Amino acid sequence: MTMHGHISEGGQTRLRRFVEAGPFQQAVVLLVVVNAITLGLETSSSVMAAWGPWLHAIDRFILALFVLEIGLRIAAHGRRFFTNGWNLFDFAVITIALAPQGGAFSVLRALRILRVFRLVSAVPEIRSIVEALLKSVPGLSAIILLLGLVFYVFAVMATKLFGDTNPELFGTLGASLYALFQVMTLEGWSGDVVNPVMEHHPYALAFFIPFMLLSTFTVLNLFIALIVDSMQKLHKAEIEIVAEGEKNEAAAVQARMLGEISALSAEIRALRAIVENLRRAS
Repeated sequence: MTMHGHISEGGQTRLRRFVEAGPFQQAVVLLVVVNAITLGLETSSSVMAAWGPWLHAIDRFILALFVLEIGLRIAAHGRRFFTNGWNLFDFAVITIALAPQGGAFSVLRALRILRVFRLVSAVPEIRSIVEALLKSVPGLSAIILLLGLVFYVFAVMATKLFGDTNPELFGTLGASLYALFQVMTLEGWSGDVVNPVMEHHPYALAFFIPFMLLSTFTVLNLFIALIVDSMQKLHKAEIEIVAEGEKNEAAAVQARMLGEISALSAEIRALRAIVENLRRAS
């Protein structure tokens, strides 16, 4: 039997099954949720005054369990652990939590909350959404470029049209970009941006409505459509993988049954030959 480090292949296989089992993953999710609650409670001065030492102790205990979990997964998967992006994400989050949190590294104390992001890798449904987002990045870059072109064209137009009368909103190209971004998000777009402009330009809606239609209702919907399409493709791929696995399993079962039938037929032929020989001998 070959050895992987200090763990035999059989032991490594059993350990891999253990860390990939449902109860183990559910325990990790529970730890992440409990840790998120304790880190949130640490933001309350009254709670810290009453339970501060207990919360710190719970935090250190959960961190030790996370380190143990990462260690078990590394032992179970070996070098292949570091070829998986989600594993690297979990490893980086725990490494940040283990970094010194005093002196120049005091800012890392606030980064402990990043451990909550481990829910992304621990919950398959959330992981699928993130994977769909990552797969849609090439298409998103094209949409972002289109949105940037729309913003630039309308910002130059707005600066030339409204810069003299409303310099606080459209006096410069940067100010115009910021004001148009506020219009796109629909946050105070009417009272803070459009109404002041319409005091000097009564027909300014003929400028802002086409911009809103292009940016808010068209380009941003392309983001949603692209992400939904990526999620559908990912779901379809997962279904095909499951179907292929079931097909292979069915083929293996069929082959095994045919082998057993062939072996049984051979035994029957052998018994017939024995019976025929006994009959001839008698």
